[in-house]
Amino acid sequence: MQHDEVIWQVIRHNHCSFMAKITTGNFCRNPYNITGICNRSSCPLANSRYATIRDHDGIFYLYMKTIERAHKPNELWERVKLPRNYEKALEIIDKHLMYWPKFLVHKAKQRLTKMTQMRIRMRKLALKTREKIMTTPRKEIKRESRREKKAETAAELDKSIEKELLERLNGGLYGDIHNILPNYFNKILDENELHAVSDDDDVVEPEIEYVQGYDDLEEEDDIEDFGGFAIDESLKNNDDAPEDEEEMGTVDRKRLKIRSESARRKVEEDEPRKSKKKARVLVEVENEDASERQRETF
Repeated sequence: MQHDEVIWQVIRHNHCSFMAKITTGNFCRNPYNITGICNRSSCPLANSRYATIRDHDGIFYLYMKTIERAHKPNELWERVKLPRNYEKALEIIDKHLMYWPKFLVHKAKQRLTKMTQMRIRMRKLALKTREKIMTTPRKEIKRESRREKKAETAAELDKSIEKELLERLNGGLYGDIHNILPNYFNKILDENELHAVSDDDDVVEPEIEYVQGYDDLEEEDDIEDFGGFAIDESLKNNDDAPEDEEEMGTVDRKRLKIRSESARRKVEEDEPRKSKKKARVLVEVENEDASERQRETF
């Protein structure tokens, strides 16, 4: 059977693992303590009927302990969730602690008020932008700087050695046979290929373009042939003229050639306009001896 007075005498005068003694007084580190002070009325171990308020992830709960559940440690505390509204939370406390001692009711409401104010301040601080102070690891910075200097010196040494070896190789110091590492050999080959490509790019070659042909080219060629045929027929008929006309001067022949060329050009200029439709050419052949006129249509 549990006896509160005996438990308090043992805790107070012998030893309690939750008690913290300082110059200002004795405090209690038990999470269920409602005031945080080590005394008879506030001790959760020496009171079989006790009530307190605790916070779990921003949610407040009302914890109650009675003597009827003292024989069940797993069901010793009864927990009631409190709403976020402060007034409704006070109403729930009054409802569940209606017949409890006034000291516990008052301390429970006082603890709820302090925890609500603390939650409001935490939200305001979370919304404010605050500067974050970061420490500078001096040892790591010095170590990295030393490593960088060593890497730079090693790279400069490798470049100087490579340059000296290339100068000796170009100077013919090693003869015709060389044992070169494959990585450096491939690197030199790549550089030579890049130089060759850059030289080829300087010579600009003319671009060749291919254009799609037209379907009506054959018809135009046929029309040109017919135009030439008509002019040739006129020239043949002129050969049957008297001998006086055969003895024409060179000036008249040049004029005939110029006229024939102009006629051909006119035919070539007029034919593309009539490319959609099949062109028809009317040729008239006139013979002076027979005094007959022949017409041919194509």
